[in-house]
Amino acid sequence: MSQQIAWQASLVLMTLVAFGFAFVAINSGTREEDYTPLQKRAYRLRTWLFWVLVLVLGPVMIYTLLDLPYAASRAGSNSGAVQVVEATGYQWRWELSRERVAKDQPVEFRVTSGDVNHGFGIYDADMQLVAQTQAMPGYTNVIRHTFAKEGTYRILCMEYCGMAHHNMTAEFKVGNL
Repeated sequence: MSQQIAWQASLVLMTLVAFGFAFVAINSGTREEDYTPLQKRAYRLRTWLFWVLVLVLGPVMIYTLLDLPYAASRAGSNSGAVQVVEATGYQWRWELSRERVAKDQPVEFRVTSGDVNHGFGIYDADMQLVAQTQAMPGYTNVIRHTFAKEGTYRILCMEYCGMAHHNMTAEFKVGNL
């Protein structure tokens, strides 16, 4: 259904663009000696459209940027209660420094690889992606996340890394320690 709506909206927009081109093509043969009034009108319209876009899209941009997790991750790394999990990917397994973490406390995953690139994806019990990063040889990526639900979480490799890629999983538990 949504594809049908998108298709219809695209057709309407393409038709409007086509009419705009046709209008310009039809009126391009007429010459006006003095372009100054036209130029002033165009600049007024352009200035007005610019400020409308700033006033409409500015708050939208700020609202959507508020959901970025960077401030929360910095706050989590400064507190003393951060749980650290070292995660290293190898063909075709994950090695974790701990298999249990506390609920409602920040967890810092330090992710690297011992051989090739791997995708490090954390999934909850419903197999919904919670967080992800790349595991690369010689480099450590950091994910900070606070788990609000208890349960068993799975780590899956998200980048094809060879024949046994599908078996590259690990689990850890979130609960009260």
